[in-house]
Amino acid sequence: MTTAPDRASDRTIRESIPPAREWAKTLLIGLFMGTADGVPGVSGGTIALIAGIYERLVAAITAVTPGRFLAGVTALTPLDGGVSIDRALEIWESVDGWFLITLLTGILAAVATVTRIVEYADEHAPIVLFGFFFGLIAASALVLLREIAIDTARTAVAALAGFLLAFYVSGISDGVLGGGGLPVVFLAGAIAVSAMILPGISGSLLLVIMSQYTRMTETLSSFIDGLTGLATGGSIDAVLGPGRVVVAFVLGGLVGLFTVARLIRRALDADRETTLAFLVALVVGALRAPVATLNGPEYAVTWTVQTLWTFGVVAAVGAAVVLVLDWYAVDLDLDAV
Repeated sequence: MTTAPDRASDRTIRESIPPAREWAKTLLIGLFMGTADGVPGVSGGTIALIAGIYERLVAAITAVTPGRFLAGVTALTPLDGGVSIDRALEIWESVDGWFLITLLTGILAAVATVTRIVEYADEHAPIVLFGFFFGLIAASALVLLREIAIDTARTAVAALAGFLLAFYVSGISDGVLGGGGLPVVFLAGAIAVSAMILPGISGSLLLVIMSQYTRMTETLSSFIDGLTGLATGGSIDAVLGPGRVVVAFVLGGLVGLFTVARLIRRALDADRETTLAFLVALVVGALRAPVATLNGPEYAVTWTVQTLWTFGVVAAVGAAVVLVLDWYAVDLDLDAV
């Protein structure tokens, strides 16, 4: 028999769910953010800034803490005074839970779609794919460089360190990290996801630098195929193989969200100009990554007039995409980070 307190809780849950219009708007923004996060050079944080939800997103992410998570789980168990929907709902709303889950649904749906396109392009037109990435990265670097001032020895050293780090790792990571095990995937997830909350800094770009981008897109596609096949009588092995990698990446992302992202925030609070100089220089140094990948053993591209022309044209298209986004962003304001 349902008690009066239970009915009150049910009404509270229904009332806490946002209207369909707001839900659809958040989902659409998530789809755009996921599309941006799925390609190197464009940041989902930039899309959030353009859409006007950036501050709300950062506030929601930073509100999610291990303590609140445990308190929410405890509220839904017989422990600590029994099950309390009201207490669990209060915690859920304190982290803007409906907003985060709707946004995440859109992001994941878009990323799954983008990985399909990237996987196809990687197999059939790698010059087009990485030329497009080069243009995205180059234009992002131009936009971000406009927003910083390297006018002190400290910022100059930070910028040089960031550039050299990205340039070096972009050239050697294919052999060192490209075939790395689950710890490398875990680390890549922690770094990439933590970068997604910074406008202009692309998590996918960091995956490219670490030679994990095409690996993760292919693995995610295989995992989704395995799940689809399992529903139609396929083998569980088709899920477990790529699933281990996907789980390692997701766990790394969660750890990154609670640790690396907060360290970046503290660094920005302590010395904004120096930290931004380092982060932006990473983007500039990463321009080596698409070219180094095409020159690597997997592709071994022969550079001719035709291949250079193709690379240059699609790079211009990629740059135009970023510049259009920047236009609508009305000057990317890194002071809001």
